[in-house]
Amino acid sequence: MMRIIHVVPYIGEEASGPAYTTTALNNMTNELGMASQLAVTTDNYKELGSSDYTLRTFQRHKFLRRLGHSPEMIRWLSTEVASGTVDVIHNHSIWMMPNVYTGWVTRGRNIPLIVSPRGTFSKWAMNRSRVVKFLFWHALQKRSLAHTALFHATAENEYEDIRRMGYRQPVAIIPNGIDMPQAKAPSDKSKKTLLFLGRIHPVKGLDVLLSAWAELQTAFPEWHLRIVGPGNVGYVAEMQALANSIAAERVVFTGPLYGEEKTQAYQSADLFVLPTHSENFGIAIAEALAAGCPVVTTKGAPWSGLPIQRAGWWIDIGVDPLKRALHEAMSKYPSELTEMGARGRAWMERDFAWKQIAAQMIESYRWVREGGTPPTWIRND
Repeated sequence: MMRIIHVVPYIGEEASGPAYTTTALNNMTNELGMASQLAVTTDNYKELGSSDYTLRTFQRHKFLRRLGHSPEMIRWLSTEVASGTVDVIHNHSIWMMPNVYTGWVTRGRNIPLIVSPRGTFSKWAMNRSRVVKFLFWHALQKRSLAHTALFHATAENEYEDIRRMGYRQPVAIIPNGIDMPQAKAPSDKSKKTLLFLGRIHPVKGLDVLLSAWAELQTAFPEWHLRIVGPGNVGYVAEMQALANSIAAERVVFTGPLYGEEKTQAYQSADLFVLPTHSENFGIAIAEALAAGCPVVTTKGAPWSGLPIQRAGWWIDIGVDPLKRALHEAMSKYPSELTEMGARGRAWMERDFAWKQIAAQMIESYRWVREGGTPPTWIRND
């Protein structure tokens, strides 16, 4: 049995991909017999002192709070590493102080550091807040990643991002897993729903979606656009103003949904759309497919399997490609969309079950510690 510590800055935002995936991975590695803990920072005192051994929460300090600075976390990590009882430290994401701590505590130790960038190395992400990231990178982050034993990429495009950043260490290409809800019931309702569900953030391409929708809405009067997700108040208002300025009709912003309500949103939709500029995985795409909803997304997301599996559309980024794909999708008979959704759900059950994903990750940890022939999903080129 290995002892594994996963470190992620924050998990309180349920709609955020890493919040879900790191928690699910930690839970499943425990179910498979490992002693796995998830270490996170929080501003919520109610989350502190959790009786759950698998979750350790640490208060953020008021100094550098937005960067997740937590003296309590760094002290705990240092103590655990010094105890000699930790086999692997797995860091998720970068650009926050907890992602620096993992490098500090493992430097010079016989404890491998595993790093999952979680999309932070993409060209789009690297070009956001460039000055701040340049300073943080050269002051703290770059050195903390130098001795990484194994990188983890959720798809081929993230593997390429890691290599573009100059890292030559082995890379395990393992997708995120997905929980499988109940299959959606066939619907013969006259009102059709096009669903966008995710963070309302510039990376997601919501402005592109609204522009495409405004040009299609007259041809498809039975369709409605539902926009679900959390976001910065100012940016949400900007997108609502854009919808009004281009006379986008039958558009509803509902705010975030969680748990069963989020699952119902997927299951009640006829088509899911995510016109993203950049995703390392795109957990909302997997969730939609698991719920039996066909998907339209861009080549900014690593879902080239959509047309291969006949479960959706994988298109170039931009208004015109999105408009063409949506026109084709919304022109299909309901039975055709239902069949596409069923194929997508079967795909998720076959290739993205959490038990399978966690088992691959555990085997990767063992290989890093013990050597031998690398698993087939680990790239050394």
